[in-house]
Amino acid sequence: MKEKTDGVFEKIYEVVKQIPYGRVATYGQVALLAGNPRWSRVVGYALHVNPDPSSIKCHRVVNRFGETSKAFAFGGEDVQRQLLESEGVEFLPDGRVDLEKYIWRI
Repeated sequence: MKEKTDGVFEKIYEVVKQIPYGRVATYGQVALLAGNPRWSRVVGYALHVNPDPSSIKCHRVVNRFGETSKAFAFGGEDVQRQLLESEGVEFLPDGRVDLEKYIWRI
C-alpha cells in the first residue's frame, strides 16, 4: 500500500511544482491534473507531509473558494497568505484569493 501512496503523492507533487509564481490552484484542480478528480483530500494530506517545501510550493494551493489553509499547515496564522502576497497575489475583502484573477490556467 505504501508504494501506491508514494506514487500518488509523487503525481501530486509534480503538479504542484508546475503552479507558476503568483498563481494558485485548488485542491480539486491539483487532484484532477494528478489523475483523479476525487483525490482532493489526498492532495491536502500529501501537502501536509510535503517532504520538500522549497521545491514543492504548497502555499500556492487553496480550497475551491480561494480560502487559505488553517495555521498549522504553514507554521503560523496567515503565513500562507503572506507567502502568496509576497508573490503578488491579492485577496478579496473577505480574505479569499481572487480566483478570477489568480487561478492557474493551463
